[in-house]
Amino acid sequence: MILVVDLCYRDRSLSRDEFVAPVERLLGRIGASFTTRHYTTVDAPEVAAADAVVLCGTALRDTGFAGHPGRFEWLLAFERPVLGISSGMRALAAAFGGGTEPCCEIGMADIRVLAPDPLFAGKETFPAYELHECAMRVPGEFIPLAASDRCLQAIRHRSLPLYGTLFHPEVRNEWVIERFLQLVETVQ
Repeated sequence: MILVVDLCYRDRSLSRDEFVAPVERLLGRIGASFTTRHYTTVDAPEVAAADAVVLCGTALRDTGFAGHPGRFEWLLAFERPVLGISSGMRALAAAFGGGTEPCCEIGMADIRVLAPDPLFAGKETFPAYELHECAMRVPGEFIPLAASDRCLQAIRHRSLPLYGTLFHPEVRNEWVIERFLQLVETVQ
């Protein structure tokens, strides 16, 4: 089961339709079993039952989740696949001590792959949809996987299947999420 985590400012917000529902539709289309929870309601039994986690993005200035870093401490011990999308990458990086820096990108950007990884295999560059005001400072446990001309776009933990993308693969590049799900299958 995939645990989809909604990081929007409140449970069942209008932003959910833009940032969580596309991930749910893609998982449903693929036939993946999933459950969705707001970050304020994720509990230990759900985390223990999850085969993988997708931390969804939020609206541009919806950063309320960042004021509650303790709600993401479970990521430090979660050794199964995680994909943090935009704000989800921010939550993942923050759990490991990473900070942010200004980097506003809205719209399409060209992404360069920096390091070989199954998530981006066969790609050197690709266009992606951006919607963020800040970029992540990469925690030491993570390596950069991809970047735009302005900032880092994807990271991976050095030894665990933990990934973050600053761009929104649920908008364009659904193949990123599909490849992430293939990683889930190989880890199980």
